[in-house]
Amino acid sequence: MSPRHVLLVTFPAQGHINPSLQFAKRLVNMGIEVTFATSVYAQRRMEETADGDLPKGLKFTPYSDGYDDGFTFSDDGKKYMMEIRSRASKTLKDTVMAAAKRGRPISCFIHTLLLPWVSKVAREVHIPSALLWIQSATVFNAYYYYFNGYGDQIKAQSNDPTWKIQLPGIPILLSKHDIPSFMLATSSERYSYALTSFNEQLEVLDVETKPKVLVNTFDSLEPDVLMSIDKYELIGVGPLIPSAFLDGKDPLDTSFGGDLFQKSDDYIEWLESKPKSSVVYVSFGSLLSLPKSQMEEIAKGLLDSGRPFLWVRRVNEKAKEEKKEENENLSCMEELEKVGRIVSWCSQLEVLTHPSLGCFMTHCGWNSTLESISCGVPVVAFPHWTDQGTNAKLIEDVWKTGVRVRANEDGVVECAEIRRCIEEVMDGGEKSIELRHNAEKWKSLAGEAMEENGSSNMNLKAFLEEVGAGCHSFF
Repeated sequence: MSPRHVLLVTFPAQGHINPSLQFAKRLVNMGIEVTFATSVYAQRRMEETADGDLPKGLKFTPYSDGYDDGFTFSDDGKKYMMEIRSRASKTLKDTVMAAAKRGRPISCFIHTLLLPWVSKVAREVHIPSALLWIQSATVFNAYYYYFNGYGDQIKAQSNDPTWKIQLPGIPILLSKHDIPSFMLATSSERYSYALTSFNEQLEVLDVETKPKVLVNTFDSLEPDVLMSIDKYELIGVGPLIPSAFLDGKDPLDTSFGGDLFQKSDDYIEWLESKPKSSVVYVSFGSLLSLPKSQMEEIAKGLLDSGRPFLWVRRVNEKAKEEKKEENENLSCMEELEKVGRIVSWCSQLEVLTHPSLGCFMTHCGWNSTLESISCGVPVVAFPHWTDQGTNAKLIEDVWKTGVRVRANEDGVVECAEIRRCIEEVMDGGEKSIELRHNAEKWKSLAGEAMEENGSSNMNLKAFLEEVGAGCHSFF
């Protein structure tokens, strides 16, 4: 018997919300009522861009994180984590009480990373809970072993450019550029609140016997890694992207599941005018803001490649409100507009599935990585921070669906390197053919995982049945 009502709590960042919404829709399709909890600010922005009705069985409840007008990187991260814990904890308890009064009691909590305290709230109200890990299983393992015997070595040795480490269960050697950046000594102080949260999450899991962790991956993508930590059960339930882009069964509805901050543009008409597999798609996610010097190198590299491109350059809303020209026009803007198209937003999955697309230059966030795999698109990997270097390593050396840019001594990826990588992926040579073949292989396997009897679908059903059997007294 499955739980009847799940409270799904997500950290209020787009990279967390998008896969969580797809997960919520999967639960609803299985007949489970879902209450989706995120911050006041995030929910407000979602409502502003929503175009359709909510799926029946899915409703939203906002919590205040103390930053109802939005959190920025200039704000104090440690203070934010304390605020979200204290304020949202009360909201979740109130939500549980209200659901019980309605005769629809919450039977299970599920939450994303950076919210380890949600499990503690669940224990206080005597409801089972589970973690939804929205990064790769490889990154989960890296954090686990960082806090279980390898952290001192990583902090002490990672500044050595020749240093590499083999972590248990991960089938590749990792260098400084491949380790999640929060672990490095150069960034561990600034992002100590994130490391603290990951450590607390593991401590919460360790209280349980063989705890289950739902992971946004699929069995054939990371088979050994999913099995490598004996004390946990990592369960592949991904890729958490709209099913329309995997099996074509659902309408292409991006409401309450696409980008939170922008509306559509007329880029599809432009794509329609381009030859098959000719366009370079460039997007670095919703958070990353590159310095102008790096943007100039990207622009020159795109021009030198001689290929049409669709480049997403996101509007910095805070800078716009303050009338700051943080990303002033590039020096070669006139030439760029003749060859390509620059937009502030696009539906990434629509672009990735368009016949004119040839490759994806990406920051290698896990959502974008999974989307490129699920759509069968080879990539130019352009990682910057957090888990992106690890994902780029997997793309280049494990799944072999792309090539990774190399920065110069100043940390800038030069235009010649960008052109080299684009050509390697798109020139039609032996390497290009291999990358495209591998991308198609993983696309097929991702689709199989999400079929009715696929591994991810069956894994999720088994998890829900086990949780339901263990919490029937709360119905």
